[in-house]
Amino acid sequence: MRKFGMICRFGLLLMLASAALAGPAAAEDWPSKPVRIIVPYAAGGNSDSMARLAAQRLSEALGQQFIVENRIGANGSIAADTVTRAEPDGYTLLWGVQPAVTVAPALTKVNFDPIKDFTPISVVGTNPFVLVVNKDIPAKTLSEFVAWVKSQPKTLSYAEGSYGSITHLSMVLFLNRAGLQMTNVSYRGNAPALTDVIAGHLPAMFSNLSDALPHAQSGAIRTLAVSSAARVPQLPDVPTVAEAGYPGYKVLTWNGLLASAATPKPVVHKIAAEMAKACKDPKFIERLSTLGADPSCITPAEFAELVAADLKQWSEVVTTAGLKQQ
Repeated sequence: MRKFGMICRFGLLLMLASAALAGPAAAEDWPSKPVRIIVPYAAGGNSDSMARLAAQRLSEALGQQFIVENRIGANGSIAADTVTRAEPDGYTLLWGVQPAVTVAPALTKVNFDPIKDFTPISVVGTNPFVLVVNKDIPAKTLSEFVAWVKSQPKTLSYAEGSYGSITHLSMVLFLNRAGLQMTNVSYRGNAPALTDVIAGHLPAMFSNLSDALPHAQSGAIRTLAVSSAARVPQLPDVPTVAEAGYPGYKVLTWNGLLASAATPKPVVHKIAAEMAKACKDPKFIERLSTLGADPSCITPAEFAELVAADLKQWSEVVTTAGLKQQ
């Protein structure tokens, strides 16, 4: 019996030792087959383009194909479901987009928990928004815009990409900070909303930077302020909302990689390390810039903090705006 007990204890020690070695071994061997990156938006859009840029970089760096798959619908829940139901081995990743991960849960009933169901890996790029006005609006600065809106209380409207979008909530947050009242007009996307601002049907909106840039350069619209914490290289002369009189205002949308919650940590950190290298590569940075994005590639721990902070901020903004959960 004593001999049998010793054999059992020895076997248990071997099992524990094997488990301890499994993490490093998984990271060393991974990836040994193609990796899927599930994107919640349609092919050809800004987020999809960034996902394909990251996939190409990882394919080249790690010697396996990283394949982008577009799973559209249900405010990102279909894409999220695909990842949470897959084996948590690092071979199915989610291309996390801020509206789907941290805004949708405040607006709709989603079947995933952004904190419990996912392990953040890396934010690849961030996109600021820019407050634009039609060229015939008299305001040339943010303070002049505020004064102009205040002179016409409850009579002005603004365009936004869609109900509950970041273009919508960015303006809600700003109007609240500035003590202004305007009525939102929803569109099916940033582009048609911007088209109506250019045409003069509506005076203003917070637009995606990449969409606004060519029209700002042509003089069709005027840019008053950017939503990021620092000025953007594409518009170096345009102040941030914070420096133009509203300290603490900061809105960025982000795109990055997440894995299911049980994915081995060594695999998560291996991907994060490769993306960190990419964000220091001038060619990679230049390609992000053409998409109106700035490199980020923060650590998994920093990404987790960002997700938690965004969930809190957008939940509060949705409540402030009186938006109803759908």
